[in-house]
Amino acid sequence: MGVYIGRNRTDTAPKRASESDAEFFERIAGPFWDQVRDVINEWWSHFPPDGQPGLRSRLRDRNSDANVFSALWELYVHEMLRGSGWTMEIEPQIGTEGKCPDLLVTSENEQFIVEAIWTAEDLGTTGSSSLPPQVADAIDLVPSPNFYVAYKVDSVGPTTPQQKRLKYELTRWLASLDPDQVTAEYEQKVPLPRYSWQEAGWRLSFDAIPRSPGRRGDPANRTIGIHPSVWVADDSDRVLKAVRKKGRKYGDLALPFIVAVGNSATFPEDEDTESALYGTSVEYLHRTGSTFGRNRDGYWTAVRDRAHSRVSGVLTVDNPAPWTWARKVPVLWQSPAPDSLPAPVLPTWETAKLVDIHIERQPATRPIHTALGLPEHWPIGDAFPRRRPSAES
Repeated sequence: MGVYIGRNRTDTAPKRASESDAEFFERIAGPFWDQVRDVINEWWSHFPPDGQPGLRSRLRDRNSDANVFSALWELYVHEMLRGSGWTMEIEPQIGTEGKCPDLLVTSENEQFIVEAIWTAEDLGTTGSSSLPPQVADAIDLVPSPNFYVAYKVDSVGPTTPQQKRLKYELTRWLASLDPDQVTAEYEQKVPLPRYSWQEAGWRLSFDAIPRSPGRRGDPANRTIGIHPSVWVADDSDRVLKAVRKKGRKYGDLALPFIVAVGNSATFPEDEDTESALYGTSVEYLHRTGSTFGRNRDGYWTAVRDRAHSRVSGVLTVDNPAPWTWARKVPVLWQSPAPDSLPAPVLPTWETAKLVDIHIERQPATRPIHTALGLPEHWPIGDAFPRRRPSAES
């Protein structure tokens, strides 16, 4: 038994708006995705038997995308340590709080604790631009070999609108347009063709955007090219919140303690992690110039939080996912607290530490893919290979 069962998969369409991550990983066909499933199955088989059922259940959870990616993050951390020559015990009885951290990691002469946590950026849309996922999927299924559409929600109805008439009218409108003519007119400052649709209190606007000549001819291409913009909540301190949550959970462990944070963000910034752990940068102005320093508001530098020295290091990977596992370099942010137990440094990790007010970084001495047992450019191939249009198109 594995996480995924080998079977004949034929659906190569990208992830649908109404589809969970678990459903997508199970459904998507193609050599690229076969590699992903095979590796997940193999890594899951390396996990201690007592932990396999719970991990498998989370990887297949159709009700929580966060559960799926949290489980993938734990799977990655376990395989990275295993491939680096360490052995692991899951959820050991250790610490003064009577709770069990994720992993006790052991080599011949060394031990440390790892607690993994997945944290994701808060993305959302404003109320006026939210479209039910099944409606977005219906629009994407409109055959449109020559045009993308950009849509805007002008008003929201009380219930989900029927999609049959919407698909019919969009298909007819897009088929009536000539992409070369629209391109030529747009170059002369003529606005793109627009279509408005109303039903049951909903009002949607669509702009037709010509596909480039080399990308025309395949009616199976996605139709939506531009979604309304989303807002990104100001949660740049989510790494700080994650480390605080895990760092205080187990009390005194009497071993080096690493919190491993899978950091999912649209635009991840090292500066956010630096500020979260070592304090925000500040410039002091003087009559003769200025000097720079750090506020004492970081996890390890806050004046009243000496218990935070129990955390020896914070290991981060930005946007870890199967398609980035072989190339994203983990960074170990080392505690500057003098009473922290020093964390081991694996050769596949970059390191960062606070020296005075500056961050000193050292590169990894070995590529991460070597610890994971993966080729450098894994997964091999294209996730969504382009179809060649037929001669009749």
